Amino acid sequence: MTSGLPLDQVRTLLAAVDEGTFEAAAERLHVTPSAVSQRVKALEQRTGRVLLLRSKPVRLTASGEVVVRFGRQLARLEEDAAAELGLTAAGPTTLAVAVNADSLATWFLPALTETARTLDVCFDLHRDDQDHTALLLRQGRVMAAVTSSPEPVQGCSVRPLGLMTYRACATPAFAARHLAHGPLAELLPAAPMVVFDRKDDIQDGFLRALAPGRPTSGQPRHYVPSSESFVAAVAAGLGWGMLPDIQTGPHRAGGTLVDLAEGHAMDVPLHWQQWKLDSPPLAALATAVARAAAGALAQGPPRRR
Repeated sequence: MTSGLPLDQVRTLLAAVDEGTFEAAAERLHVTPSAVSQRVKALEQRTGRVLLLRSKPVRLTASGEVVVRFGRQLARLEEDAAAELGLTAAGPTTLAVAVNADSLATWFLPALTETARTLDVCFDLHRDDQDHTALLLRQGRVMAAVTSSPEPVQGCSVRPLGLMTYRACATPAFAARHLAHGPLAELLPAAPMVVFDRKDDIQDGFLRALAPGRPTSGQPRHYVPSSESFVAAVAAGLGWGMLPDIQTGPHRAGGTLVDLAEGHAMDVPLHWQQWKLDSPPLAALATAVARAAAGALAQGPPRRR
């Protein structure tokens, strides 16, 4: 395959994707924007496919994602081989990883720390919803991801990590003000809600399970795109939200937060997907992630609540 795809053209495509524009890629590669454009065009002619949409920033087509994955995997193998042979100058290896915000705020960082203690690595973390991190793998932007998807992305392996258990939580004062005068299934869909961002569907999913057929839009929504601040917003009484047990145990034990629907928790399965490469740094990270998840997450199949 390397004879079919000239590596200088593949690397130019990677630079254009990473930098977002041909001009920025040219500056990184110390060539002219015209040279970047010509190399990408030549690669498209060689593959017979359009690889990039010339927007700002540029966007990959499905064919472009295949080429980018190949390029990044080849670069990873070249870097690992050069390091083992002592052909590269001293410096850390960079691992690009996608992870959801709640994992990053709770159990995931110890895995990075463990890996960095034994290997000279740096991490390029991409935060996204667990339902969307697999897309970053598919696009070749990361080499591993914590994801809710058990279906492996092409060229990737997958292993289960465990379950993050979420509960509908609010302050006692919020519950008394908004939820005390009728059935929860009738009142909760109208109560102010805290949502992480516009990809966050867990609150709406809980409402659909709690009150089938009732609309899940129209109520006040507070968007708080930080895991720690999300918990703080619910604890301050801004609204109700689905919070992971791993973050809220002390709040619930101390009575500052209450479980609004006891017996109706939601288990979100998490998986680790990574490129199928014989890469020592990637293998070490996978081992550390599995160990950290085993100590923090519930194990087994999702439980019916």
